[in-house]
Amino acid sequence: MARKKITTDELPEVSVSDDGEVRHLHLGTPWIQGSMRIDAPFDLELEYIQRMMAWLLFMEPASVGKRHAMQLGLGAGAISKFCHKKLRMCTTAIELNPQVLAVCRAWFKLPPDGPKLRVVLADAAQEICDPMWQGTVDALAVDLYDDQAAAPVLDTPDFYAHCRALLSEDGCMTVNLFGRSSSFEQSIEKMATAFGEDALWAFKPTREGNTVVLAQRTATRFKRGELAARCEDLNQRWGLPTAKWVRGFKPLAG
Repeated sequence: MARKKITTDELPEVSVSDDGEVRHLHLGTPWIQGSMRIDAPFDLELEYIQRMMAWLLFMEPASVGKRHAMQLGLGAGAISKFCHKKLRMCTTAIELNPQVLAVCRAWFKLPPDGPKLRVVLADAAQEICDPMWQGTVDALAVDLYDDQAAAPVLDTPDFYAHCRALLSEDGCMTVNLFGRSSSFEQSIEKMATAFGEDALWAFKPTREGNTVVLAQRTATRFKRGELAARCEDLNQRWGLPTAKWVRGFKPLAG
């Protein structure tokens, strides 16, 4: 898991752009690293970010507010804000770049730290190895891309094994991957090594090419009609646009 320590001077410059009613975060390039609808700052604007909430399909709705969400890579803070404000969860984000945190607080309505929200400035690869986190996370969101948004920064069997160790018994990890390229298949193989093939689910890619993969700490399957019912419930409770999920979200094994 060890990797070269990154100094503050090596981190990309963070910038913000507005496109009509939507605000974007960039890391030194035109690539969009996160977005927010200015008049609805706690909603989930991007389709792939909405899909990163698929772990809700596996949770009893009444238990969600008592659970712990963790985001690796803050981006524009959308996942952490949604989990904290809309789902009322205890929420932790781990972010390497202090500029990202400052911009999220100044421009993306990220609330200050409090009893149920905490941003840890640290290297996620090292922080998730701290025993204090093990077995405490019910929903782990992994969206770790560099300034070029070309490939995941952390993508090894060891990394995914440490992610699995973070999870509670019925916890889930969601990961943002690009497309169906060879790197996608390699990432799936690494996750399968850590979680087991039966624990992996995936959406069809979005128009932009993002594929969200979900890994369960303990593999389960839905009964007939159960996925559709749960999708409808998520839409009613939290406004998530889940109609496409019924046909577009499937286990990767059999």
